[in-house]
Amino acid sequence: MAEIIQRDGTWAFDGNTVRITPGLHRSVPLFRQTYGEIAVPLEAVSGIVYEPERKRGRLRLRLREGADPLLQATGGRLPEAADPYKLTVDIDRSGVAEYVAEEIRRALLLDQIPKEPAKTYLLSGPPVPVSVRSSDGTVSFDGTHVRIDWADTSDRVKRATGPRIIAVGDLVQVEWLPNSGYEDGFLRFVTRETVFSKLPPEKDPYALDLWGSARRDLLTALVATAVTARLPHPSTRTGEYVDHPQLASAVPPQSDHHDVLLRRLRELGELHRDGVLTDEEFATTKAAVLRGF
Repeated sequence: MAEIIQRDGTWAFDGNTVRITPGLHRSVPLFRQTYGEIAVPLEAVSGIVYEPERKRGRLRLRLREGADPLLQATGGRLPEAADPYKLTVDIDRSGVAEYVAEEIRRALLLDQIPKEPAKTYLLSGPPVPVSVRSSDGTVSFDGTHVRIDWADTSDRVKRATGPRIIAVGDLVQVEWLPNSGYEDGFLRFVTRETVFSKLPPEKDPYALDLWGSARRDLLTALVATAVTARLPHPSTRTGEYVDHPQLASAVPPQSDHHDVLLRRLRELGELHRDGVLTDEEFATTKAAVLRGF
């Protein structure tokens, strides 16, 4: 057993699995504490490095492309401090860190673990059900359906449509961008009907606009990961589209696009007639929908 215990967390390698446990110190980001322990099978690892620095170093575990739904969902956009595959190491423990890294490298070599992209997820992602309260509303996932309940501060177009419930079978992709504190983020659920009709996140009833606490909004990545883990693996997607090359097999026929457009415009018209949308909001949203198609 190769193990290193730091304030940032604990990494333990038994020859088959790298077990990553987040530390309990208040300096450990909320996201890592909430995500919890991660068991990384050796076959999901592509490499490990120890980066020594003047006062402390870092262990970095690199995973094979397509092996982890967390990395797939977040697209490498997790803030550095929230990255669970990085461990801050005190300078007096650098020898232990180098030993752990060498043991994992030796196992990768002996087991001849391939470095090419994985064809299936080798990590399971967070357990369900999972629910996160964000600045734009509460998003929940029970393994089969995503539910969004809008907050009082959500755009009134969203609140007028009521809670949004989306079946996993209707989803083709999850898009996530963190709220940096300087720029808003979003969590968007792309369905077969909305592939080409994206509205701005603040008005899209299939998206959460993340503009509040960056620390708490980051937890929406839990839901993004749980849903991604239950969607078809990226290796199974084929086809070529300029904006969405991986969605070709899920895109409805052109005739269906026309039906979706008419339905969207009808819904907007009803909201306008009921006084939910002002003339300006109706015109702006209608233009955005038409641009999407």
